[in-house]
Amino acid sequence: MLERLELEAFLTLAEELHFGRTAERLHVTTGRVSQTIQKLERRVGAPLFERNSRKVTLTEVGRQLRDDLLPAYEQISAGLAQAIAVGRGALVRGMVRVGWSGAWCGNLMVQAADRFRVRHPHCDVEIVEVQLCDPLGGMRAGTIDLQLTEFPIREPDITIGPLLFAEPRALMVPADHPFARRESVSLEDLADATLVTLNDAHIPRYWMDRYFPRKTPSGRRIPQGPATNFWPEVLVHIANGVGVSTVSLRAENFHQRPGMVFVPFHDAPPIEYGLMWPTAGTNPLTGPFLDIVNEIARPIRGAPHTPEELPQPDTTGRPLG
Repeated sequence: MLERLELEAFLTLAEELHFGRTAERLHVTTGRVSQTIQKLERRVGAPLFERNSRKVTLTEVGRQLRDDLLPAYEQISAGLAQAIAVGRGALVRGMVRVGWSGAWCGNLMVQAADRFRVRHPHCDVEIVEVQLCDPLGGMRAGTIDLQLTEFPIREPDITIGPLLFAEPRALMVPADHPFARRESVSLEDLADATLVTLNDAHIPRYWMDRYFPRKTPSGRRIPQGPATNFWPEVLVHIANGVGVSTVSLRAENFHQRPGMVFVPFHDAPPIEYGLMWPTAGTNPLTGPFLDIVNEIARPIRGAPHTPEELPQPDTTGRPLG
């Protein structure tokens, strides 16, 4: 039978793939984590992790053990948490509505929702795709409680949470465009192309200037093409040679199609993704869901907040100070 520290050290290290962060989460020393994993590997009779000076990865045996243990561990943890909540008269019920933009953000929110439902079986999660042409509409209408979206967001009625990850930027270009033969492009190159943009009627100007600028860094005018309402429209325009458009480089894994090439920028700042929620009238389930998202995607330290400074939703409905 596994000892508790063996179980928690293994599953935490399998998630973090870093001995230091694992030790921090378990409130033990790095040496203790290493000794515990070595002891478990002797019991199993095979290495569970491959270690070198640069990274830690799971072995095939380690992945199988993680997949076998994790569901049972989460179910036991959820059962214990539920029993404690019942004993304290604080059983959590209700629904939290979470939004996302970008397929990779959606994958993260689905993973968080699965874990949330295990821990809070009396609660439900509604997952909503947010259209880029109206990134704040759902939250302001009260139909979204927590959203993972592209930063920056600077609005007085919306509280900004942790920056979770950043993605390199690319330019989507038609396959027969001169840029398609390059290894990389520059922001200055946008002056020599037609930029397919978004309908900005409901998008803050500072957000548009970050991702769909009207001028290059040197001040050259960027020709503006069609202003679209939905992401599939952008893809159609690019594939048919209407113009070019900026995007996360990761989008190539989700949206590649004939007639289109993704060329990385060599000088554009990354696309930053983080969490936001309404400053007032916060859903009491937002905090527990936020905790789970932070577990899955460890916040980027120091930008815009360190983990110790991460703002938390005010579930009383009062504005945050």
